[in-house]
Amino acid sequence: YADMSLHLDRYLRVGGLYTYYDSVIDNEQFFQEYNDALVYSDPIKDPAEVRDLIVLCKGPDTGKTGIVIGLYPDATNNCVVKLDKYRGMREIRVVPRSWAAKRLGEQDPDDVFLIPRKATKS
Repeated sequence: YADMSLHLDRYLRVGGLYTYYDSVIDNEQFFQEYNDALVYSDPIKDPAEVRDLIVLCKGPDTGKTGIVIGLYPDATNNCVVKLDKYRGMREIRVVPRSWAAKRLGEQDPDDVFLIPRKATKS
């Protein structure tokens, strides 16, 4: 699932099929003055696993939130993150696990967990 999502995201990006253009290339500059603005667990001591809600604590997408949808078991130690909706789209990123930190505190559930279920007949 993670690989398929990643390939679709890259296809949309290269084809220019995203419905918006984000001119901000690096969010890290916005958080330099506010080191304690993001609240998260230590990604080295308590790394995020699949289905954990995360915040990106380093890199160009610093401050963006999402959910881990896959882990690469190879030596790269990367994970696949599905970012939260922004202008109707949910982008997919491959980031080092040390950048994806578990969010702390009470969280709004991810859209995926809000899918309505059909009532069961008893």
